[in-house]
Amino acid sequence: MALVHDDDEIEAAFAALAREPDAGAVLVPDIFTLAHHQLIIALAERYRVPTVYSYRFMVERGGLISYGVDTNNLFERAATYVDRILKGANPADLPVQAPTKFELVINQKTAKALGLEIPPGVLAIADEVIE
Repeated sequence: MALVHDDDEIEAAFAALAREPDAGAVLVPDIFTLAHHQLIIALAERYRVPTVYSYRFMVERGGLISYGVDTNNLFERAATYVDRILKGANPADLPVQAPTKFELVINQKTAKALGLEIPPGVLAIADEVIE
């Protein structure tokens, strides 16, 4: 586990991971990760560290794999809440809902650049494979 607070610490963490055999990274979904996602994706590629992200857009931008909440589904469900509130429902009376739909997205181009072969079984269960 690496706690980082700025760009230099992010790079140092990836450099350290690159020196470890069979190392990889799993990023937590927080505001720091979101704010630094472009740097993180670039460093994961530069240091050849397989990295799992929480958001699909990070894989669309060159990350390896994401597994996380389907944000489109969250927004669709939020729209029903807005509709209910606009029709007079009291927000305090509406139940809190946990995410129910998750998605696995794999970037095959990134996998190949890292020299990784994603097993066919994993590709088969992916919600999307980016070629």
